[in-house]
Amino acid sequence: MNQDRNELDIIEKYQKKGYTCNFTCENNFLVELESKNKYQPQQITILREHRFEGLSNPSDMSILYVIETDDNLKGLVTASYGGGSDTSVGEFFKEIPKENDRSNENI
Repeated sequence: MNQDRNELDIIEKYQKKGYTCNFTCENNFLVELESKNKYQPQQITILREHRFEGLSNPSDMSILYVIETDDNLKGLVTASYGGGSDTSVGEFFKEIPKENDRSNENI
């Protein structure tokens, strides 16, 4: 996993590369916000992960996942972690098959 400093700069970098879809986690599915398409873990490939610490509070941490769906949507998902975080996104990403995790490869 990469440890980058500025989350907004990283998001902008990927958006310029075409990773423009946004997703949320609902009822054990990843849902693309515009189309409302639902995806199960095996339909997602993780292309890259970036970890961030909160600027004002280092315990406010997040992971930015750069993903592609099996129907070729490219996008970004942010998961908060640490105390009091919603764990549904993190739990979903734990279920993605290891062969679908290419986060150590360059894109």
